[in-house]
Amino acid sequence: MIESVNSTSVLNRDRPVKLLVLGGGYSGRRLAALAARAGIAGVISHRDPSAAAAPPLGWHKVGFDSGSGLRPDPTALTDITHVVSTIAPDREGHDPVLSQLGDLLQTLRPQWLGYLSTTGVYGDSGGAWVDEHSPCQPRAGRSANRLTCEQAWLATDLPVQIFRLPGIYGPSRSPFAALRSGSSRLLHRPGQVFCRIHVDDIGGALLHCLALPDQRRQPLVNISDDVPCPASEVLGYAAHLLNCKLPPLQRYEAAAAELSPMARSFWSESRRVRNDLLTRQLGYRLRYPTYREGLRAALAEEDGTAVLPETHRGTEGSGSVT
Repeated sequence: MIESVNSTSVLNRDRPVKLLVLGGGYSGRRLAALAARAGIAGVISHRDPSAAAAPPLGWHKVGFDSGSGLRPDPTALTDITHVVSTIAPDREGHDPVLSQLGDLLQTLRPQWLGYLSTTGVYGDSGGAWVDEHSPCQPRAGRSANRLTCEQAWLATDLPVQIFRLPGIYGPSRSPFAALRSGSSRLLHRPGQVFCRIHVDDIGGALLHCLALPDQRRQPLVNISDDVPCPASEVLGYAAHLLNCKLPPLQRYEAAAAELSPMARSFWSESRRVRNDLLTRQLGYRLRYPTYREGLRAALAEEDGTAVLPETHRGTEGSGSVT
């Protein structure tokens, strides 16, 4: 599910690319599958490799669990050239990869390292646009911890790029199951907008940036689609695709007390995230520029009717779910 992977430039380097993905969760697994389809071999970490699903062809599993102290076998990583960390801060707000694998990464000396962060570091902009130059004013907690981890990564002498992500959606992480079961909620808060990104555009953007010449790499990059909008708009379109009724509309203020603390934290902020650096300056073309294309693709994959896309070279200049 990818557009704009310049796999030719990735694979034609003097030293073959081998990618280490730290964190075998949703984004990490999709990235590994995308890289494998582009002909890139790699290694993906899991807390329990014996229980994890088989990796893509040309990929291998290693163990990493910061809680138990499980570390990857260094001999399995000797030819790693590029690294992506998808792992969240620990309970103390520190980066577990840096604290437990920093020495190993220094030994590997990767050509490039991508760290997945959050657009939550910008804080609440009241619905105004933010970009990579906007001040960071994160709420205490998860977003503030992410900013601390960003700063820790950038303070190393590793070739780090920080990628800031909004809400992630895609197959198996979509509104369809809740709509079908009748458990979804249609909430609306006047003026509230959210940004989102399809999981395969995360992987596509990472592989695109990995392939860029060093002089074109930027330390901070937003990965977000073109259309920030209310959550109710996304749910309405998902219901349209399923040809099912929407649940009753609820005002956010009336339902807030029933939401989890994490859900309330999402609804407490509103911002529009610009992707111009990624799409215009760096030339990545979004496969799913809006939630409409993304939800249609997610539904097709969930229903087993999707066709695996080919990877292909990106073009310059395109691009302007909760």
